[in-house]
Amino acid sequence: MDTPYGSAPLPVWERPEPRPRAAPVPLSRAKIAATAIRLADAHGLDGLSVRKIAKELGVGPMRLYDYVTNRSELLDLMVDAVYARIAEADQHSEWRATVLAIAHATRDAALDHEWFSDLLGGRPHLGPHALAVGESTAAALSQAPGVRGIEDLQRALGALNAFIIGALRREVTERRTARSTGTDEPAWQAALGPYLTRMLETGRYPTIARLVIDGAHLNAEQTFTDNLTTVLDGITSHPRT
Repeated sequence: MDTPYGSAPLPVWERPEPRPRAAPVPLSRAKIAATAIRLADAHGLDGLSVRKIAKELGVGPMRLYDYVTNRSELLDLMVDAVYARIAEADQHSEWRATVLAIAHATRDAALDHEWFSDLLGGRPHLGPHALAVGESTAAALSQAPGVRGIEDLQRALGALNAFIIGALRREVTERRTARSTGTDEPAWQAALGPYLTRMLETGRYPTIARLVIDGAHLNAEQTFTDNLTTVLDGITSHPRT
């Protein structure tokens, strides 16, 4: 099928749904994506396969290939379904409030669907809901003081996205580690606290000692908020000359 972009096939979001079939189980891309998300939530992306999704839906695996041609398209549908939730974040008249709402909605979605954090920063997210979130974010940042043109906006988006991706991947990794080892923060402190104390008492790490002893010990949500605020404060400053 020729397209405005040459002979490349249409993206999954632009291809029409297959015609309904006289089958006991009706299918749609939304239904397939929802089922895949449930399986990924329970077992992670490594436990996700077309065969398992088909079994959950009660259909043969080949029926799914009428709707998605490969695993990448399946992941694209799943990711965009999560972005649909993020896109519901409140829009505000003030740019910072909008960015904060989107960032926290992204964090909430990543904590509910931990596999989503594994896909952040990898393959570009270009589904309609992902583009809607990107548009809202870019439009808000374009109103920030210090963002005077397209180059400033690109830098601001880059800094914000890099922070969100890194922060969410770290938080999800810490949650997974705690579950797999059965070690929460108090247990970790009890195990490694004496060692860390001995190392700091050597005097070789004075700045780290100040951070450990005098720094605020915040929960994950407050840490995310405070660090995000630092990034946004930097965006509001005047660009380098």
